[in-house]
Amino acid sequence: MKHRVIRAALLAATAVATLPGAWAGQVPGAASAPDVPISHRDRVYAAEQFSNTVSVTDPADNKLLGVIRLGDPAPGNLSPLYRGQLLVHGMGFSPDHRTLAVVSIGSNSVTFIDTATNAVKRVTYVGRSPHEAFFTPDGKEVWVTVRGENYIAVLDGTTYEEKSRIVVPGGPGMQIFSPDGKYGYVCSSFNPETVVISVADHQIVGRIPQPSSFCPDIAATPDGTQVWFTLKDVGKVVAFDARPPFAVLKTIDIGPITNHVNFARNANGTFAYVTVGGLNEVQVFRTSDFSKVSTIAVGKLPHGLWPSGDGTRIYVGLENDDRLAAIDTLSNAVVATIPVGQAPQAVVYVPGAVPEGDGLKGIEPLGIAGQAAHLALVPSARGSGADASKAPTSVSLFDQGLLQVLQASVTGLEPKRPYVLALASKPDGSGPLEPLAAFTTNPAGSAIVNALGPIRQVVHDMGATPRRYLVIAPGTAAQPGTPVQIQSR
Repeated sequence: MKHRVIRAALLAATAVATLPGAWAGQVPGAASAPDVPISHRDRVYAAEQFSNTVSVTDPADNKLLGVIRLGDPAPGNLSPLYRGQLLVHGMGFSPDHRTLAVVSIGSNSVTFIDTATNAVKRVTYVGRSPHEAFFTPDGKEVWVTVRGENYIAVLDGTTYEEKSRIVVPGGPGMQIFSPDGKYGYVCSSFNPETVVISVADHQIVGRIPQPSSFCPDIAATPDGTQVWFTLKDVGKVVAFDARPPFAVLKTIDIGPITNHVNFARNANGTFAYVTVGGLNEVQVFRTSDFSKVSTIAVGKLPHGLWPSGDGTRIYVGLENDDRLAAIDTLSNAVVATIPVGQAPQAVVYVPGAVPEGDGLKGIEPLGIAGQAAHLALVPSARGSGADASKAPTSVSLFDQGLLQVLQASVTGLEPKRPYVLALASKPDGSGPLEPLAAFTTNPAGSAIVNALGPIRQVVHDMGATPRRYLVIAPGTAAQPGTPVQIQSR
């Protein structure tokens, strides 16, 4: 028994010893680096937008350990005296695996968290609506895409203070680096252009056209040959050569609400995993020939994803299911689902995040962050213009105490048309409508729609108020038409 314990300790120490200065054989590191087997020292983190939490999961047994609470739910976070973080969304981590960088869109901040103690080390405030942050491979800088403006905020990798800015096309959505640290790749959410930046001198050295202007995510292969980015509005993914002249290699039609892309390397090769929120699935492509090898049903509105340190699993945040899905990359089957906070966005897997101890300090139970109700909207027999062949529109009502944040992942509608999410007094959507939110669909006939209020109390039969039913109708809040989607239950 004693020898087994000593051997296990030596193996764990060896795995951890490979971490400083070398990521692993998976993204965001180089293919030549050693893989890190899954252990209780690893952590999976998810940034949760409506509970303002970061969930902490042990991948060895796929168990949620708790959450790091960075802010409060509504309406407390609407106060002018509110000091917490708001809309926790983006996430990156340092090359030594000891620091998380967590971006909060609504409070314009990057929170740096010690992975061993879960303690906040510093909060750095940047420009309007940052989206993602990541360390350069040498750990000397942190690049933050300030999506509400036209620059990358460059922070010192040790002090976390902003030291310079890199001007890029307006609305930078996400950045990632080549495994050798030579290039930074930055896609745009507001302009149809991705740029390549020399990390050494912060100069733009390449430009790649985007088929549309809404790119939320970008990733580089560990072998340093390809970069892929997603286009959420038109449902495509683009792969281009990671080296000059950065030529486009392939454009692939994916599906509505194409969210994030990432890579896993295993015995069968290197594969791109793409989350398709409007279809509630992950699509898998071989990077050698861009062929699709699998489609995996995972749950409602898959968003961020990241591979384990050995590439045997990939973890996916299910935004409208409040869960993580763990996918076995050899079988491409979901092997576990883990409850997390409300509306997980970015997900990262950090091998060796906790070098010693149980890593439970500073985390709390889920509490209200784990409370939500889930509904679906299906095509109405009375309306027209809704496609019954598409995945149903999913609706989550995230509890914020007496209020809920409503989020609808709307699919199956006419593209580029105005619609209204509303309450109807009858199950078939007939009668007067009470508008909740107006929206316009994207070119794929989809949209993400939000509202805030005591909605659960009226769409469930709770006896206290006349029941209402969620519907979607074409037109405007002032003049809604006949509902084309109605609440299924």
